[in-house]
Amino acid sequence: MDTKVLMTGLTVALGGMTPGLAIGIITAAALNAIGRNPDSAGEVRTNMILGIAFAEAIAIYALVVGLIIKFA
Repeated sequence: MDTKVLMTGLTVALGGMTPGLAIGIITAAALNAIGRNPDSAGEVRTNMILGIAFAEAIAIYALVVGLIIKFA
């Protein structure tokens, strides 16, 4: 098997799974915080969306790196 194909697959697979797991953990923690203190829902929601955006950016970086490995 070609090394480039293997490295591309690993990069994209790990780069896709890890942010998905992080988004699940972030959302669960935010829902737990809102459940404990409903008055802070607006601030918690804002921070949750920001954290999800950063985690999603990591997935995009992994996709770009995987494409660079494949085509370079």
